[in-house]
Amino acid sequence: MKFLQYLSPKQAFRDVKSYVTTRRPHQLGFMGVALALTYVMIMGVIYESRIPPKPYHRDIIYVQNWRLDRTDAQIIAQQKIDSAEKAKQDAELKRLQDERKAQFKKVNDGLKAWGI
Repeated sequence: MKFLQYLSPKQAFRDVKSYVTTRRPHQLGFMGVALALTYVMIMGVIYESRIPPKPYHRDIIYVQNWRLDRTDAQIIAQQKIDSAEKAKQDAELKRLQDERKAQFKKVNDGLKAWGI
């Protein structure tokens, strides 16, 4: 572990100080801008990578039990009820998809306006 004896915060500070004092002013400016941009990019990635916690929602699916001696008329009647429910769900899904398409179209039109 002789390597650790050469590590010293004082020596590191002196090293940085000697490096900074031998540089020209414009080099220090570019170094500051590069450090600031790097910091902003890393902080942006950290901020955007946070996933908001979702509250736990118990999703219980109940299974319907059907009698074995149902008539065809009862089956057809239940299918009509189920098809109306499915049509309503499909219409809601279509509405949500159209809203999402409109949002992407708005973003795309904005990008086209900028020439991208």
